[in-house]
Formats: sequence, structure tokens, C-alpha cells
Amino acid sequence: MARAVAAIVGRPNVGKSTLFNRLVGERVAIVEDVAGTTRDRIYATAEWRGREFSLIDTGGLEDARTGEIGAAVRRQAEAAIAEADVVLFLVDAKAGIVPVEHDVADLLRRSRKPVLLVANKADSWRGEAQAAEFYELGLGKPHPVSAIQGIGTGDLLDEVVALLPPETPAERPGDAHLAIVGRPNVGKSSFLNALVGAERAVVSEVPGTTRDTVDTLVDFDGRPVVLVDTAGIRRRGRIEEGIEKYALVRTARALERADVAILLSDATEGITAQDVHIAGYALEERVGLVLAVNKWDVVDRGTEMTATVEAEIAREFHFAPWMGHRFVSAKTGRNVRETVADALAIVERRRWAIPTGDLHRMLVEAVAAHPPPAFHGKEIRFRHVTQARGKAPTFVFFTDHPDAVHFTYRRYLENEIRRRFGFAGTPIVIELKASFE
Repeated sequence: MARAVAAIVGRPNVGKSTLFNRLVGERVAIVEDVAGTTRDRIYATAEWRGREFSLIDTGGLEDARTGEIGAAVRRQAEAAIAEADVVLFLVDAKAGIVPVEHDVADLLRRSRKPVLLVANKADSWRGEAQAAEFYELGLGKPHPVSAIQGIGTGDLLDEVVALLPPETPAERPGDAHLAIVGRPNVGKSSFLNALVGAERAVVSEVPGTTRDTVDTLVDFDGRPVVLVDTAGIRRRGRIEEGIEKYALVRTARALERADVAILLSDATEGITAQDVHIAGYALEERVGLVLAVNKWDVVDRGTEMTATVEAEIAREFHFAPWMGHRFVSAKTGRNVRETVADALAIVERRRWAIPTGDLHRMLVEAVAAHPPPAFHGKEIRFRHVTQARGKAPTFVFFTDHPDAVHFTYRRYLENEIRRRFGFAGTPIVIELKASFE
């Protein structure tokens, strides 16, 4: 069934992310004692009394004159309101009403959406009494809660579920998950926006703007695809505490549930150590990889420059020679769709099932052409090979001395699989198990 949507809005630092995490039941949104931590919309699934719905956490609504980032955050929150079936307007019971909240209340009234006025930080009877002053916002009775302690959140969820529209048949879910990864300020959000054709993620020249992963379901030539726009990853050892640390954790979680990662690098800076590290994170999660060299519109794109960059790619990513690349411009849209098409082709390759007979024939011929080195003077015999279930294509070889097989021979077997069956763009897993035949 298609999920209804509830959005949490309010000014900065009233506890939106804390309430979001409380209602979802896990730490999804970043929670910090720093106003403005959540900049983009964050989605998660909540469930209450058997009803599932999507919950959106938003950046703080404030005066649009507070600068480029403030205005962009306001547009994102307004977009969340437009998406929502129910809006939770969160205020601070201890701080009382501030002028911007009258503006937010006007915005919500004009939206004509069902609104629940939620007075957070009402940790005692005094907080509940303070919540009463919010009647003057003209949005009905305030619902006092404590997001930190969980007080009143059950009653609030009852109200949310009661206001949700009836469940309707779901559309076909996305069958491919692509994670957009890269270090800060290489153009990940711009890449996403160029593909989607709308300002779905906050775009700014300030590095690290996207601190939370943002999932976007798009229709790509009739195929539903889930895109994950992730926070930039800083060099290991330089990750700041708090916000940046949780952004890295979130990026890792995005890779955990991705099929393929689109790794963006900056053509104006060349391949950096951070780019290589990020590719390593993706390989640790056994996801496919395609490299998108972004900002190609602002560099010399002659034959010599192209050859130099391609040589650099081959040198720096020598551990993943199967990884393809595209020269792209998120600003102009050059090769953006082509890169996604490449990634989707990799998704399909990762699902290939090779007949066991073909694998066994490959094994016999590979061993005959290049036998494994002997172990203590004894021949190492391979008995069988089969394809197993796994996040990446996984092949299990049965041999009488699995621990004695050198890593170079593992690489040889992998190369033989790739030579005969393909699997470009994805890591493959070679497992060795003991056979006592």
C-alpha cells in the first residue's frame, strides 16, 4: 500500500529531529545542540497501531532573509509541507512563541493541510501550562510532549494516524538502489538535481551542505530507481566530532543498502586520496561502482587532458580495474543520465546467475591452463564450483586445501570468471571451502 506522509516543521532547534527519532523508533536524523543541523528533508517509515506512514524531518523554518542556506532550507521545508498529508508544527513550550512562528502558522493555514500543533519540552505540568499560550497561533489545541522522554508521543501518534488518508494501492517500488557518494563539494546534490529536474536537495557552494542522506524515488525510462544523495566523506582522521561523524555513519548505512555507488570526483582537482578511500568504503560493502568525473565543463577537455585523466584513474583505482567511468557536468547535465544508465546496467549484471555446468567447465579449463602452486609438495585439487547468494556475485570453490591457496590464485580465478562471463562494474566474491572427496 502507498504510504501516507507526515512532516515535522518548525523553527530551528525546537527538537524536530529528536521527535522524529522518537516517532520512528531509531536514530535516523542527526541530533545536535546546534541550531540548523538538519538542512535537507529526511525520510523514514513510522508505524503505529498497525498503520505505516512516511515521516519527514525538515530544516528549521526561519526568516528567508537569513542568507542563501536559510532560504534554501525554507524552500525544502515548504516542499515537505506540500508533500505531506499531515503536518506536525513543533514549537518550544519553554521558550514560548517567537515572531517567526506566526509566519509559519500563516504558511500552514494557507497550505490547507491538517495541522497538529505540538508543544515540545513540556516535561512537567508547568510545561503543559506554558503550552497553552500557543492557542494564539490559531491552529487549535497544542499537544504537549517531551520528545526526549517520550511523554505524550503515544497520544500524538494516535492523532496523526487518525488524520492520515485511507490507504491506497502502492505503485511499483524502486528495484534498484544507487548511492551517490563523494567527498564534500564535488557536486553530489547538483548531480541529483540534474537527474531529477527539480531542486530536491539543498545545493550550495559551502562544502558539506548535505549532512543527511536523502532518498529520491525517480522514474528512469519507465523503471523505478531509488537514488541516495549522501553527505560528503572527509579524509580519515579528519572527521569532526558530532555532525560530520554521524554524516559518515549515515553514508556507510547508505552504502549498506545500495546496489551500485556512483562515485563523484572533481575534474578540477584530479583524483585525490579521499576519492580512493571512498571507493574502498564501497568495496567493503560489496557494491558496484561507476566513477563520474564531475565539472568536466570547466577543464581543458582536449585529447591530451582526457588521456592524462584516464591514466590517473587507472593508476589510482588499480584495485578496481573493472570500474568504468564517465566525464560529466552536473551543471550542464552532460552524461548525467548516461552515468545512471551505466549504474543500472551494473545492477542487472550483479543479478546474473551463471549455470553450474558453465562454471565447472571454466574451472577445469582454468586449472588445466594454470595449476595452483603445490602445498608442501602436494597438488592442490579443486573439486567443484558453484554460485551462491550474496550482496555481490559470489562464487564458492571447493578444494582440499582452501587455506593453502595463494591470494594471487584467487585473483586468477576471479579474472577467469570476468573474462568468460563479464561482471564489469561490480566486485565479485571468491570463497574457498574444504572438500574431502
